[in-house]
Amino acid sequence: MLKDYVRAQTVDEVLAALQKGDARVIAGGTDLILDLQAEKVSAEILVDINSIDDLQNIELVDGQIRIGAAVTHQQAAESQLVLDSAPVLAEACRSVGSLQIRNTGTVVGNVINAQPAADAAVALVALGAVAEIKTENGTAYQPVEDLYTGVGKSKIDSTKQLVTAVQFPALLPNQGSAFIRLAQRGALALPVLNVAVVASLVNHKVEWVRIVMAPVAPRPLRAVEAENMLRGREVNEQNILEAAKAAAARANPRDSALRGSGQYRKSVLETLVKRGLSEAFNKAQG
Repeated sequence: MLKDYVRAQTVDEVLAALQKGDARVIAGGTDLILDLQAEKVSAEILVDINSIDDLQNIELVDGQIRIGAAVTHQQAAESQLVLDSAPVLAEACRSVGSLQIRNTGTVVGNVINAQPAADAAVALVALGAVAEIKTENGTAYQPVEDLYTGVGKSKIDSTKQLVTAVQFPALLPNQGSAFIRLAQRGALALPVLNVAVVASLVNHKVEWVRIVMAPVAPRPLRAVEAENMLRGREVNEQNILEAAKAAAARANPRDSALRGSGQYRKSVLETLVKRGLSEAFNKAQG
């Protein structure tokens, strides 16, 4: 049963409050409150981080875009810095739920909730984002793609740890991105499929590319074989098609009453990856 609600003013206050007992960090709370009501999780103390100024910023630091833990999806979607230098994240954030959810739920919370199809998390993995994690013992950094232990299960323990920010390189002029989403018509729930692509080109050849697909595994899934296949190759229709086939072959979507059969989604996935690669490459070429 909830006994206290702490509105922390500093990160140190958050960490101190977490040491007092059965406490959890809350920012947007769009998932946490429902989980508390359903008794999926428990807490005697909620530690609100929304009054901590440092956690509300979107800023560029040494070529890295840094997004604080209290930044909402709507703030990220409207940020000129994100629109200019990480448009794949802006597009993903615009796809999250309803306007009310986007104005409340946070980008970092989308990661900690650990749903493999969470739109912002898929884009962050494609951007190579790293999470900044604070505990009473200091600060650690870990790639977002490594924070998943299963569907809805995160390595982050929000009763002891605070993810203060995620950060990733701002895209350069020779780099492009794309976010492709397939969802039920008019639905505000998680997507049937989504794909995020970030690519870098040099002289019309692929320097590197990151292809992330969901929900086709317990976490946002990198199509590593397809990425390696494209590296150093010319940008053309045949190479894109071969990479899309390789990416879809890596996926293993489950049958779902809401999202459709695994076979159906795997067949559609190839088309989505092809579209994502074509769009990202076109943007990288200017």
